[in-house]
Amino acid sequence: MISYTPGGTLAHRLDARSKLLFQFGFAIAAFATPTPRWLAAVAVVAALALVGSRTSPVAVVRTYWFVFVLLFSGPAIDLVALSPLRLTPGPAVAPTLAVSRVGLVLFVGAAYVRTTPVRETRATIQRYVPGNAGRLLGVGVALTARFLPVLRRDLTAARTAMRARLGGERPVTDRLGRLGRLGLVRAFERADRLALALRTRCFSWEPTPPRFRFTAADAVVSLLGGGLAVAGLSVVLGLRP
Repeated sequence: MISYTPGGTLAHRLDARSKLLFQFGFAIAAFATPTPRWLAAVAVVAALALVGSRTSPVAVVRTYWFVFVLLFSGPAIDLVALSPLRLTPGPAVAPTLAVSRVGLVLFVGAAYVRTTPVRETRATIQRYVPGNAGRLLGVGVALTARFLPVLRRDLTAARTAMRARLGGERPVTDRLGRLGRLGLVRAFERADRLALALRTRCFSWEPTPPRFRFTAADAVVSLLGGGLAVAGLSVVLGLRP
């Protein structure tokens, strides 16, 4: 699963604010239009983000494989005609281009997650979203980023134990039911332990924020994000072909 990994890449050295601005601009540009040339240009930017953060695209696909399966199941259905049974690439082209935009955003988002500490993300959100809404949103993002990998490891361990006990021979519905019940139990147990740990450590709504450093590289990345947003909006508004 993609999670924060300390490193010395260019993306690791960037400020969380510039990376969030770049993601925002990239998302606008990605969803501006599904034309092949435009998506090819956006894909090049996504590839540069992966290279700059040393994020493996294979790891991203493994992490979000279920999302990718859902995204491309529709184009796969359009690819096959049943009467008579044959492949029809034409109707599948437009849906494939449309859903590929979500995949590109996932790749850039994974690069952000891998190179940005959760603490910095929370501090950035609480700094720019005012009031209790910002505090609640920041805490929610931080806890989600830390909680989901733990739950995933619990489910993986349970599935491995089930297979070791020949649970793979049970019907699929039985296996899903057992894993679902066990996942809920583990989730509530983890939540109770998390609440106790937060109280024990005197959890604060306003912890000491990390030190932000906005460098020249951050300025370049921010300008790139702003340029992507402007380019995407200009396409949406019909100001350019």
